[in-house]
Amino acid sequence: MAADQREVTAWRPRVPGVVEVFHAHFTEYAYPMHVHDAWTLLIVDDGAVRYDLDRHEHGTPHDTVSLLPPHVPHNGSPATPDGFRKRVVYLDSSRLGDEFIGPAVDGPDLRDPVLRLRVGQLHSALARPGDELEAESRLVLVGERLRDHLRRRAEPVTPRRDPALGRRLRELLDTRVVDGVSLEEAARLLHAHPAHLVRAFSGAYGIAPHQYLMSRRVGRARRLLLDGLAPGEVAPATGFYDQAHLTRHFKKLVGVTPGRYRSSAR
Repeated sequence: MAADQREVTAWRPRVPGVVEVFHAHFTEYAYPMHVHDAWTLLIVDDGAVRYDLDRHEHGTPHDTVSLLPPHVPHNGSPATPDGFRKRVVYLDSSRLGDEFIGPAVDGPDLRDPVLRLRVGQLHSALARPGDELEAESRLVLVGERLRDHLRRRAEPVTPRRDPALGRRLRELLDTRVVDGVSLEEAARLLHAHPAHLVRAFSGAYGIAPHQYLMSRRVGRARRLLLDGLAPGEVAPATGFYDQAHLTRHFKKLVGVTPGRYRSSAR
């Protein structure tokens, strides 16, 4: 039996609807019965968790997404000798209505590889300061798929194409390249549901809104670097959170770091 380990990381990102992000590695610790006032969206990366919800026993193998509703008592303990490593997003009750509490109690563990992948991508975006628009975009798609499960829809949702709405969002992003815009604000300005906004843009242009915005920022950064500005100056001038944020996206899109790109200029 491994020694008792308790490793925890928690933070509150600047993303509407996310109350808290919680990553933990426990080998022996067992949660007593308790409740949350938020929806608990849980994935397990190593090991497994055994828990009771509404007097029924459940488990979380690594290919499962678990959704625990607010105000319903549950506990949790390791189901394997080496414990478990989990990632949790606590979602504000506004993200999923009270009408979904019953279905979530009846079936909290969802075996859905696409949903599992998307929740993992959401965690990655939430961990990167400056990528809040990507996190918002991924969150609305996760929420949409969760609602589909809870409504017990058998057929996949067919996205409704709306090129005009996609164009309007692109025009908005073009005016906010440096300042940025949250998905919530964009939806309010364009009078559209956030999930429909993301799908309309992706359907029209083949990339997600956050990818488009980052590519526009990188394009501006390239020009400023060629003008001789240092990466530390370019980052805030083009809307990046900091130089590390610029470097990550620049290298992803251009293949080299901003500093190397600048030094290659003739």
